[in-house]
Amino acid sequence: MRLTDISYAKQIMAQHGIATQKRFGQNFLTNPRVVDDIADICADDDCGIIEIGPGIGTLTEALADRYYKVVAIEIDRGLIPVLADTLSRFDNVTVINADVMEIDFAGLISEHFAGHRVAVCANLPYYITSPIIMKLLECGHIFESLTVMIQKEVADRLTTRAGSDDYGAITLAVDYRADVEKCFDVSPGNFLPPPKVTSTVIRLTLLDEPRVKCTDPVRMFAIIRAAFGQRRKTLVNALSSLYRKEAVLDALNAMSLDAAVRGERLSIGQYAELTDILLASEVK
Repeated sequence: MRLTDISYAKQIMAQHGIATQKRFGQNFLTNPRVVDDIADICADDDCGIIEIGPGIGTLTEALADRYYKVVAIEIDRGLIPVLADTLSRFDNVTVINADVMEIDFAGLISEHFAGHRVAVCANLPYYITSPIIMKLLECGHIFESLTVMIQKEVADRLTTRAGSDDYGAITLAVDYRADVEKCFDVSPGNFLPPPKVTSTVIRLTLLDEPRVKCTDPVRMFAIIRAAFGQRRKTLVNALSSLYRKEAVLDALNAMSLDAAVRGERLSIGQYAELTDILLASEVK
């Protein structure tokens, strides 16, 4: 019997004396079609899978059936014996009790997937979605792709374009490192317990090289964070803590941008250009 069967999932949880933990953002999938759809799209057949937040193993089952090896990272110590039970029939699954934000992914891949391509698959907890995605992106091109289920509102933010109200610093961070696509929405009734919002499955395909070249990407993202930290201000005023207004005005003029432009109007390519111009002005 599959763990998507609500009565069976509740039985397993009762046997182990556990309940979903709100502090870990736990919402377990109960629709087998959704589970299969996620497992089908997350990687090519010859990829290994890193799963974040396996819960009681609902998605892990489907991944283990399809891919040669799955390493599942679970922060909740109370779920480790549950996973040992629900995944006992698989010899290609390793469960690690750890906080994903403290994982050395390069080391994990070297230990468990040496010589193989690796993809990430996850039903991410809403409260820590953005930090996890940023950590994975900052690992560089060690993953083939990231297939994650996240809050629809966040998915909209990651896939929007410059000028939109949803456009933000994380939009640019994703655009810098990956191609992103929405796959499908998942309504609250497909979870135990049901969340209060709709979820969306997205797939990020990591680029071999960042989308644009910039002399100093660290400085570029400092500029981006400043621009969106005070998004109601013009870019000139938002960056005043980093640069003289005259320097920013000169840079915008060199880019043929209006002096009153706001940060949400610039693409990642324009931020790279702005950064390079401002850096050049510092050494004059």
